[in-house]
Amino acid sequence: MTLIAPTLEAFFVERLVGQRKASPHTISSYRDSLKLLVAFACQRTRTQASRLDFADLDAPLIGAFLEHLEHERNASTRTRNTRLAAIRSLFRFAALRHPEHAGLIQRVLAIPSKRHDRTDVCFLTKQEIEALLAAPDRSTRTGRRDHALLVLAAQTGLRVSELTSLRRRALKLEASPHLICTGKGRKERACPLTRQTVKVMTAWLREVPPDEDTPLFPGPRGGALSRDAIRRLVTRHWQIAATDCPSLQDKHVTPHTLRHSCAMSLLHAGVDLSTIALWLGHEQITTVQIYLHADLALKEQALAKTNSPQTRPGRYHAPDTLIAFLDSL
Repeated sequence: MTLIAPTLEAFFVERLVGQRKASPHTISSYRDSLKLLVAFACQRTRTQASRLDFADLDAPLIGAFLEHLEHERNASTRTRNTRLAAIRSLFRFAALRHPEHAGLIQRVLAIPSKRHDRTDVCFLTKQEIEALLAAPDRSTRTGRRDHALLVLAAQTGLRVSELTSLRRRALKLEASPHLICTGKGRKERACPLTRQTVKVMTAWLREVPPDEDTPLFPGPRGGALSRDAIRRLVTRHWQIAATDCPSLQDKHVTPHTLRHSCAMSLLHAGVDLSTIALWLGHEQITTVQIYLHADLALKEQALAKTNSPQTRPGRYHAPDTLIAFLDSL
């Protein structure tokens, strides 16, 4: 019998923290996935978590866990695949430490990801962005903070995790104003700022403590806003803006929608895909091709450049009775 608890602890301490130096967000995502798996296994096997054996976490149990996520917890296919990715990472690590369980581990690693429908990205038009930016009540400090955050997010396309980690020192508002942030994979990038964004951020900095390590968008207690807090404030102002801009009522606006909107505005301005990928912090240019698929205006422009085929309406008639007989088969 080989207990999985020591391997699980070593996976987080040695592999994720020590070797890969994973970000806190990655660690928390893996933690949540594996906590759900362990809790499910304990319930199924009636075994304490610290006493679970590798034989308890075989492929049938992992498959049942994935079904449980989709049908009982109502998880999406994307979430199901994310949980499976964390499990695979753990079992690949376990394969090096416990070759005696190679057969069981390979059967778990063979569980495939599930395919899912890919929908077009949701983005906001110029009028919708203006309505959203006008929603915060700027007579209050919270409203001015929310307005500054929305302006910066819409112009730079930062991820919500990048927004939460911003400090005052990230803003460079002198010559060539820009913002420096650290994104996925600890990749640092600089985003230039427009005159309007510089104006808004300059005014907002007057209300932020001068310490360079101060969160750029602090919460009520002075700490950085959480991901959920940013998501809630975006939802709140979206609902307010929808009363003046009816087209917003048909869209589900999240912080990531602002990122998509930034990419689409760059695309409409004629910026090439490689520059948009650099702007958003993507390593692969193929990642930003989703914006080509989502942009109906570009497709309409392409259609306008083509010539319509010269066809005449009518029905096909077989030239011969034998051909007509064969066609009827």
